[in-house]
Amino acid sequence: MAGSEIDKYPVAQLDDRYNLARSAVYTRMKQLSIRPERVGNKSYINREQLELMDSLHRFINETGGSAAEFIEARGLNQSSAKGRNGDGSNGNGKNAGSGLALPGDFGRFMSAMADFMSRSQPAPDPIKPYSDLESAARNGWQLSTEHIAYLLNVSPAEVERCPDQFQDAGFIFTRVGYRRDGQAAWQVTKPRRRI
Repeated sequence: MAGSEIDKYPVAQLDDRYNLARSAVYTRMKQLSIRPERVGNKSYINREQLELMDSLHRFINETGGSAAEFIEARGLNQSSAKGRNGDGSNGNGKNAGSGLALPGDFGRFMSAMADFMSRSQPAPDPIKPYSDLESAARNGWQLSTEHIAYLLNVSPAEVERCPDQFQDAGFIFTRVGYRRDGQAAWQVTKPRRRI
């Protein structure tokens, strides 16, 4: 079916599609109010939902923005994403677009994107990730896989493949359990200095 359009896409394949941990995929679907359709013991999303997930992924990777910023820029909100009834219908029995903004005003979307992009943002500080890691080590914070990946400028899947303890950027990262969202929790420490 190489030339045909996707009607249903397996949720189980999304982590490979985006190179993310499965928990991160489910977090994004929840943020976008996407509710997969279950068929037997498998879950699927439809073409519109897949396009929305793809757009969010591109937005995060290209702008460094967050899902909340994407939702704001697209004009999405909880009521339009789910439908006023919270079940995908908009009160008259019609589907609310399975997570797409209503009424689908492309001009409003482009205006919001232009506004978002025009906000002057200083160039990223290349030292900031090290400062954040220093703070995490000093305060004993346990960071999520996604946060570690962001700070090391690698994919979450790459962090997931690391052993339970590894060194990078002058810090030691130790897997110490799991966060509430299902991602691994990492303790950040600094190697002891030799005298």
